[in-house]
Amino acid sequence: MRITRRRTLSAYCLALSVDWGLGFTPSAPPSVSPSYTSIDDIGRSSRHPKATTKLDTASVLTLDDDVSFRSVASPSLSMDLKDPKVGVLLLNLGGPETGEDVEGFLYNLFADPDIIRLPPLLAPLQSLVALLISKRRAPKSREAYDSIGGGSPILQYTRAQADLMTKSLKDRYGIDAKTYIGMRYWYPFTEEALAKIREDDINALVILPLYPQFSISTSGSSLRVLQEEFAKKSELYGPQKMFHTVIPSWYDRPGYVKSVANLIQQELDSFTPEELKEGTSAEQPIPRHVLFSAHGVPASYIEAGDPYKAQIEDCVERIKALLPSEEDGVKVHLSFQSRVGPVEWLRPYTDDVLPSLGEQGVKNLVVVPISFVSEHIETLEEIDIEYRELALESGITNWRRSPALNTDPTFIDDMADMVADALSEPSQTITEAFVANKVGNLELEPVSNQLEISSAGVGGVGFDDNLAYSSKMRKGK
Repeated sequence: MRITRRRTLSAYCLALSVDWGLGFTPSAPPSVSPSYTSIDDIGRSSRHPKATTKLDTASVLTLDDDVSFRSVASPSLSMDLKDPKVGVLLLNLGGPETGEDVEGFLYNLFADPDIIRLPPLLAPLQSLVALLISKRRAPKSREAYDSIGGGSPILQYTRAQADLMTKSLKDRYGIDAKTYIGMRYWYPFTEEALAKIREDDINALVILPLYPQFSISTSGSSLRVLQEEFAKKSELYGPQKMFHTVIPSWYDRPGYVKSVANLIQQELDSFTPEELKEGTSAEQPIPRHVLFSAHGVPASYIEAGDPYKAQIEDCVERIKALLPSEEDGVKVHLSFQSRVGPVEWLRPYTDDVLPSLGEQGVKNLVVVPISFVSEHIETLEEIDIEYRELALESGITNWRRSPALNTDPTFIDDMADMVADALSEPSQTITEAFVANKVGNLELEPVSNQLEISSAGVGGVGFDDNLAYSSKMRKGK
């Protein structure tokens, strides 16, 4: 069951993935900067996969702990496809476009067993629990969306990214690709994108989740929908009809790292001489600070093998290497936001770190939403409103927030580069991506002896309902 509301969306779909590889050699890219052009398309309908607390795959393949993936036998696209029709499927979270969409969006979110898991005895009640939680949270979430204009801009940004990436592929590589957007929890749903891909007779598919770091609660959940569709309809998505490859994570790509570092540097350069003077003291000799605020996940996910935390830490180190050092007056910090519920999440929490930085005499701070590539509720409301207020109350007087990548030209070109690379390199199927990221090995048991709900809160509903701007939120208080 998925709550939906019939409405026309100005959309733009990206191409999907299936089992096999693409070996395609594009022409060398000339130096061309993309410009935005709009593309319209629509999509509706979807349903949630059956609720399950075990993260196994929808494939007949067995996922063993010691399996290491290297796709070395992938066929060449030029060899196997005389007339390749290339598609790129962008996967993203989705978000309500209006206040009326909020409750349906929340239902879809909480009905996903990769986002909210129940004790085994309650698992059959996932839909009912999702309905109850979405009704309870909808008013507060609706207020949050109202504070940023009434709805999420994530679809608008994703369309623009897709449009610009398509142009970059054509201008710089000579690749004619059709792009499709598959959102996980609101229109246009992933299943709608698949229907459009079939209509367009795409036979060479690149799947690109718009999450730089892999987690079962983001990329994993989106890829699971695809895998289940492919398993159910192998006659439509099998290698005899469509080759596919997936890019499960890309946090370590030089183009991505550079684009994030460039945006941070612009904010660092914006501090005035007076602000730099204010931020320098015997107590705090470093005048400028950067706080990477990553989306959190329950600690149990990491303990079970989710690579997200390690990828976040590696990503931050790579970006840090391109920024001024502490000797040059810049210190980097990492925290995790958006926790919800009574279970332990990744630490340190952003709402603990901000007061701590204030106590250390930090005055000049750049906050970086490292898990996100487009503006949405968790950047525009949670960071820009809630955390900014907490920072100011904690004595951090000069607040900056590095924008999400959105349509940054360096990022857009790197998206195109990713697709071109994926077409020319050995493929990675969804199943292989799960193996490589240990999804098949993750058995996330609910908290024993307590009928607690563990949620990997996303979409602006993952931060504590009572996030106050005070030290009461700190551990033990």
